[in-house]
Amino acid sequence: MTHGMGRDTHSPYLDGDSDWRDTATRYALLPLRVFLGVTFIYAGLDKLTDSAFLKDSGSGSIGDLMRTVRDSSAIPALVDLALKNPVGFGYAIAFGEIAVGLGALVGLLTRLAALGGVLISLSLWLTVSWTTEPYYYGNDLAYLMAWIPLVLAGASVLSLDAALRSRRRQRSGAYR
Repeated sequence: MTHGMGRDTHSPYLDGDSDWRDTATRYALLPLRVFLGVTFIYAGLDKLTDSAFLKDSGSGSIGDLMRTVRDSSAIPALVDLALKNPVGFGYAIAFGEIAVGLGALVGLLTRLAALGGVLISLSLWLTVSWTTEPYYYGNDLAYLMAWIPLVLAGASVLSLDAALRSRRRQRSGAYR
């Protein structure tokens, strides 16, 4: 086949020879990982440093936000669960976002971190941004979809996962 239609995306060369497409394929998810990592770290820190957010009630509080979206969310029971302790839920979301962001940014337990990002984004989409119209104005659905490639592929380059994997291979004497 003369065109790239049926080409394998992995280099067939075991000696490290590769072309620019192989390199681009290996690094393709890195910008996404950096963006999601920085964004989720920022979101978590923003919640922790916002004096109004981590309160049960008042303008800008997590409690008022949850009460506002309760009746319009896809799963009101999920909001009711959060309303049992809104401040605790706010801390859980903030620390969860920081943990997910750090995991993605440094590439440590990347698939697990990305799964956490999926769950956070899914819960926010089904509650806070469920009624956003048109649906593509809501950012939680886009974040949910952005995490999925990282759940599937992990972090293959410039990550602690890759460094640990390489170290395990060297210790076991495995070539690949």
